Amino acid sequence: MDAFEQNDKRIKGLWGYSILVPLTFVILCWSIKLLELSLNTSFYYLGIYPRTLNGILGIITAPFIHEDFKHLLNNTIPFLLFAGGLFYFYRSIALKVLLWIWIMTGIWVWVGARPAYHIGASGVVYGMAFFLFFSGAIRKTPALAAVALIVVFLYGSMIWGIFPFIPDVSWESHLSGGLAGLILAFLYRKEGPPPPRYEWEEEMDEEDINEMLDEYLEKRKTFNLTRKDESQ
Repeated sequence: MDAFEQNDKRIKGLWGYSILVPLTFVILCWSIKLLELSLNTSFYYLGIYPRTLNGILGIITAPFIHEDFKHLLNNTIPFLLFAGGLFYFYRSIALKVLLWIWIMTGIWVWVGARPAYHIGASGVVYGMAFFLFFSGAIRKTPALAAVALIVVFLYGSMIWGIFPFIPDVSWESHLSGGLAGLILAFLYRKEGPPPPRYEWEEEMDEEDINEMLDEYLEKRKTFNLTRKDESQ
């Protein structure tokens, strides 16, 4: 197998891995909503109800529960987009980042949100969007910067979701998710995808660099001695 085929296989593997977790989550959410419909019931009580013992379970379960199909659809597309980007570009830390966003957002909502049931995956979506944007900005890596620009271009209006403008929307979840994504982008700034390596860097090893440095220092020494002789 030549280098091109190996690289092609690696890229396909990355794409497969990057869609596996997001698609599994989305399938679970839609299955739960269909189950609610078939049973003619609602699992809203599995959401986060702040500062109550029963509401603690919602820290884990709330992202799977949605008010209606419109609510679910509005979260499905950005979740697939942002989670796909997260697992593609940050393969080594993606699962940790997703779980931390999930837990941090849920805890903060349980501690400080309004006394109501908070449901839906929008808090996690905001967390991933903020992580991708700020991580791309911090790392200054071309591919990640492009991801950050895509986030801004497609979902720049999301920023208004962290403010209490719409009473029936859990802006607390959005704000908590956004803060979690920002914090994790800073904490994991030295992990994840490595900085880009250019062709000349790949062709030169440490020994070559040391030889070039020695040659430069020798020429510099010779040049200084020549100038000294000329000045005398």
